Amino acid sequence: MAHRDPRIDAYIARAQPFARPILKRLRRLVHRGCPSVVETLKWSAPHFMHDGGMFCGMVSFKQHCGFYFWRGARLARLDRRFAATRSAGRKEGMGSFGRIAANADLPSDARIVGLVRAAAKLNAQAKPAKRKPRAPKPPPRVPAALKAALAKDARARKHFEAFPPSARREYCDWIGTAKRPETRAKRLAATLVQLRAGKRINWQYER
Repeated sequence: MAHRDPRIDAYIARAQPFARPILKRLRRLVHRGCPSVVETLKWSAPHFMHDGGMFCGMVSFKQHCGFYFWRGARLARLDRRFAATRSAGRKEGMGSFGRIAANADLPSDARIVGLVRAAAKLNAQAKPAKRKPRAPKPPPRVPAALKAALAKDARARKHFEAFPPSARREYCDWIGTAKRPETRAKRLAATLVQLRAGKRINWQYER
């Protein structure tokens, strides 16, 4: 069942008399070409959503209307006649069909429906691919010095093993990246003090 937004009914009712049949026709043809389209208002003008993304829209001014496809550039590359219409329209007004002051300024119903279908296909193809879930990181590799110290300190070992992998990895990396033995020894001593108190490496920055 077609989704129709009453706000678009109100928008059309408020439009200039010349614009109402144009907007009604465009709306009808969008639904014919893409029955699953969803209506909404964007920037106070009627827009049509498809597959969760912006699809096409229309707007009414005092003396003319505009209609545009959000992927009009790609549609023009696939359709030479549409590309020519779009190019000419840029000189006369906004949108994919240029300045629309009467229904006669638009292509035929069949032509518009065909373009709507082609645009809907492009829109569906442009949906971002779902990201594959990241593979979990392997457990942190505990440096030999820390492993030996934890084996002798049950309290520190208990807190260390209770930490999530990310917190354990921070301690392992901090000790493992020490280049000099004396630096490694200082970091190991500081680690054991904090672990006995159940603190993570950057506990002072935690709220």
